[in-house]
Formats: sequence, C-alpha cells, structure tokens
Amino acid sequence: MLEYLPFVFANILDIHNLLLAFVATVIGIIFGAIPGLSGSLAMMLFMPLTYHMEVGPGVMFLIALWVGGCSGAFIGSVLLGIPGSPSSVATVFDGYPMAKKGEASRALGIGIIASFCGTFFSAIFGAILAQSIASVAFALGPWEYFSLCAVAITMVIAISKGNMFKGLAAACIGLLFASVGFSPIDAEERFVFGNMYLMSGLSLTVVLISVFGISRIALEYGKGFDELPEVDKSSLKGFGLTLGEILEQKVNIIRSFLIGLVIGFLPGMGAGLSNLVAYSTCKNNSKRAAEFGTGVPDGIWASEVSNNAAIGGAMIPMVALGIPGDTSTALLIGALSIQGLEMGPMVFRNSGNIVYMMFFAVAFDAILVMLIQFLSKRWFPYVLKIPYHYMYPALLIISLVSAYVESGSLYKCGMMIVFAVIGLVMMYGGLPSAPMMLAFILGPTLEKNMLKGFQSSNTGAAMFFTRPVSCFFLVIAIACIFSPILRVLLEKRKRGKAAA
Repeated sequence: MLEYLPFVFANILDIHNLLLAFVATVIGIIFGAIPGLSGSLAMMLFMPLTYHMEVGPGVMFLIALWVGGCSGAFIGSVLLGIPGSPSSVATVFDGYPMAKKGEASRALGIGIIASFCGTFFSAIFGAILAQSIASVAFALGPWEYFSLCAVAITMVIAISKGNMFKGLAAACIGLLFASVGFSPIDAEERFVFGNMYLMSGLSLTVVLISVFGISRIALEYGKGFDELPEVDKSSLKGFGLTLGEILEQKVNIIRSFLIGLVIGFLPGMGAGLSNLVAYSTCKNNSKRAAEFGTGVPDGIWASEVSNNAAIGGAMIPMVALGIPGDTSTALLIGALSIQGLEMGPMVFRNSGNIVYMMFFAVAFDAILVMLIQFLSKRWFPYVLKIPYHYMYPALLIISLVSAYVESGSLYKCGMMIVFAVIGLVMMYGGLPSAPMMLAFILGPTLEKNMLKGFQSSNTGAAMFFTRPVSCFFLVIAIACIFSPILRVLLEKRKRGKAAA
C-alpha cells in the first residue's frame, strides 16, 4: 500500500480534483437531504459525466456524490421527520423529537460527527482488509465465483419487501436484460432481433437511470407534493455538542461502527438495514431504553455511525471480489468497468493505485463533508425548500442528456423512455428494484463463471457442490430463497403451540 501513496495524494490533492470533489459533495448532500432523492440517484444521473474523465478524477467525483448523499440523508430526518433515504430511517426516531424540543443544532451536530466517524474509519478498515480478502480470493475458481454471485442475488431477494417471489421475478428480469447481446463464450446473438444497437448489450446507464431514476421521478411527480413542515431556524445556532458528549458515546460508537461494517460487507444489505439494527441494539443495551423515541442522542449516534460505516464495508467485497455490497458500489463497478477496470482479486495487481485512491478518497471526503455541513448548517432549511416542480423536470432533462452523452445517439434516449415505462410497471406490480439491478450487473459474471465451470469439469453441475467453498455458498443461497417460507412455517408452529 505504501508504494501507492504518492500517486494517491497527488490525485486527491490536485486542485482540479479538489474542486470537482467539492462540487460533487455539495450535490450529494443536497440529493441526500431531499426526501425522495438519494446519493445513489445522484451517482446514476451524473455517472455519464465521468466517461470522458481520467480514472482518478472520475472516481473522486462518484465517491464524493456517494459519501455526500449517504451523510446528507440525516438532514431531512432531523429537520422534517422525513428520512432523506432508507439509510436514515432510524435517525428520525430521536432526531426529529430533539429538533421539536429546540435541540436541532445539537441533533445535526451529532449527525455530522457520527457520519464522519462511520465513513472515515470504515475507509481505513477497508484499505487494510481488502487486499487480504483478495489474496484468499485467488484460490477461488469459476465454481466459487458463480456461487458468490448467486449468494449476492439471493440475499437481496430474501430481504425484498413484500412477496419474496416478486423479488425472484425481479431478479429474473435483471438476468434477462443482462443476456441481451452476444453470449460470453460462443458469441451467439441473443434477443437482439436484428437491431444493431442491441448487439453490444443493454447500456448500464440507460437501464439504471431509467428504471431507478426516471420512473421514480415520474411517480413522485405524479403523486404531487405535500407542503413540508416549517423548520425553526433559530434552533440551528452553535456547534451543538462538546468533546465530553462525544467521548461518553465511545462504546455506542464502536458497537454501531462494527455493526455497520459487517452488514455493509454482506451483499444487498447495506446502510438501509445497518441503521435499524444498530438503533435496536443501542436501545436494548441502554439504561434509558424507555426514553428512546423522545429525543435521546444515543439513537442518532447509533443510526448515523452504522449507516456510514456500511460505506467502507460495502467497498471491501466490491474491490476484493467484484461483488457489490449495495446499490452505490454496483454503480461504481459499472462506471469503473467502462474505464477499463474490472473489480476482483486481480485489480490489486493491475490497478492497485486506483483501488487505494478510492479508499483514501472516501476518507478525504468524510472530512470534506463534515466541514461543509458544519459551515452550511444554517442553510439546511433552504435546501429542503427547493421547489419540486422545478427540480424534477431538470433531473429528467439531465437523465436524457446522460443517455445521449454516453453514445451520441438519440436511439439511447428512446430506449431510456422505454425502460422508464418498464420501471413504472415494476413499481405498480410491486416488483422490488434492488434484485433486478443486482442481477443485471452480476448476470454476465454469473453466466461466464457458470459456463467456465462446466467446461473445466467432466462431472457437470456436480462440481459446484463437490468443491467445499462453492457448496457452502450455494447452501447459503438456497437457504436465503427458502428462509421466508421456513420463517412463516415456524411462526405458525409457535402460534399452534401457544394456542395449545
């Protein structure tokens, strides 16, 4: 790692990259703070801008959007009682009551420091652990990589909201989209229908921005917008907390950090789950458990440290294994692949300087976010009042421009509208978007390793189960699929015993 530090700091401290990171961080914070938007959406919309950048500036720009969005999500939770994204749902429970009691400045101060702790130290841990995990991954063959991809997809299916079978259907749609174009081994055309624009496969930019961006924008705009509650601007004065208050939370911070790091490492889990788990754990271990929900600072610490610690946790499998830990790392994999970088164990040998620059960029941006948020804390209420009827059409135009910038073809703009309609149909049908997205991104890797596994063995599919690591992952994948069914059966059994 030490040999890469001159390259890392030369890129991070370059004046143009600093300016780029500052602009992206501000955009990320705004997208994170406004309910209905998110840092991931910002990454989707602005990702095409990085296609013509060098790798270093492009990585810094995307990571700044991600970190700013994840940290900024707590602003709406505290000031409005409406989480900016699922990663800050638990922050609402005590953050908003504190704001209503006139302690908005203190609640925001806690959120800012907690976000910094989670992001900064998880990036350091990620930089230390990623290469060790990648070294282990060198011993894995195509059977294990197929099983890893299967586990990643099935984990997301298992935690899908609503019917698990809808999550499975969404994953199948993603795999179908991923199979358009030429097959990876024999180069046979699939689902192209003689259309030259489909021969290279479906564009990551078009599918992701359409299904997750335009469709959401259209849906939110169609619902109309309720008047957001007013914020008491007089309560936003001062730093908000003291060093002594921070030190009092050291056990809570360490525990929540570890929860976020571990859950962030698990594919598909991420910040949306870690903040709820950390909040519940904090409440269960607190002497003031009965007061939680009335404005207890411990709850904000737990939620914000854990959801930001998931950033570093999600980057570890992304870099070491090529498996995205969450939506944002999936987008990073896509953007980096366009730059010619393939995530996985070999990336440390081929592009180790870029990998460590990513981790240090996260740590640097954690500092940048903290400074920007403290200096602009009084302006947060104005950010939340940006008129939606101006903002959403602008985002729609940015989305269409993104498709055109990528290819220089209006055909991609038409494809984007088609996939936006598909995204709306999925939403109305109750099909979750996360399994579809993960399956679309991992589909080529899944198929390529499956075919390699068959070609490298005379025993056919049996090899996937006779190799211990591959078998272990496949068992977990099967357990993830059937876990909701088993959970229902166990609950029925418990209720039957209780009735008897």
